[in-house]
Amino acid sequence: MKQIDSLSYMNALRPLSPMWKCGFAVMMMMLSYLTHPAVQVAIACWMTIWTVGYARIPVKYYATLIGAACLFFAASVPALIVELHPVRGELTLPHEVAAFTLLNWKVTVTSAGLLLAAKLFLRILASLTCVSFILFSTPFSELLQVLKKVRVPALVLEIMQIMYRFLFILFETVQDMYLAQQARGGQTGFKNRLKDTATLIMQMFMKTMQQYRSLSNGLMSRGFTDDIPLAPYQGSPVPLRYKLESCVGFMLLLLLEIWLRLSWRNV
Repeated sequence: MKQIDSLSYMNALRPLSPMWKCGFAVMMMMLSYLTHPAVQVAIACWMTIWTVGYARIPVKYYATLIGAACLFFAASVPALIVELHPVRGELTLPHEVAAFTLLNWKVTVTSAGLLLAAKLFLRILASLTCVSFILFSTPFSELLQVLKKVRVPALVLEIMQIMYRFLFILFETVQDMYLAQQARGGQTGFKNRLKDTATLIMQMFMKTMQQYRSLSNGLMSRGFTDDIPLAPYQGSPVPLRYKLESCVGFMLLLLLEIWLRLSWRNV
């Protein structure tokens, strides 16, 4: 989390207008949602070039973020590709790839399920590269300015500000408490780990509530009036090269999608 925040301030695309970067990423995300898998692969590769090549984000951190997000998809893959049916003679499902019997149930994996999982993965991967481009190239403060510019309710922006602040406090609290437990001989053995983790979660909740009360008292003592002002939005010029490349690339991807749709109709 801290590394992502640091990279968002030190990347090579930081001087560019945050409104343009967010608009570009949103357009690519919409395109990735509506296009064929081949176009989604092209979008993922192109947005990776923007993030790693142009913004100069280290591949290590970029791959870690994408991989961590893909773990959530991996957890849902069994529900997509595995089917359960009661055993009824020699019933065989169409497009069955693998099957085995468990008690009175037949567990099968079909090619349709694998194809669906592959399509969803490509769509998710393309969308993740678009979101990662925003995270790595735009600081959170500028992202809030963009959201305010597009008239997101002030209450939502204030909640985002407070949650973002508490994320860092939460990580630091957990890290300090975990190190304290290890220094006292904790976090050893399976049973002890479960017990220490439960204690860690309880104490973390208590400390978080204390931090929240301290923040509330601090805001009230400073005359908080239910409004946390943001810095005014400052748009920066975008080099002509980036404008041309983004427009030409978007049009090429759109033409590729149109060609694929026409080709599928003629088949």
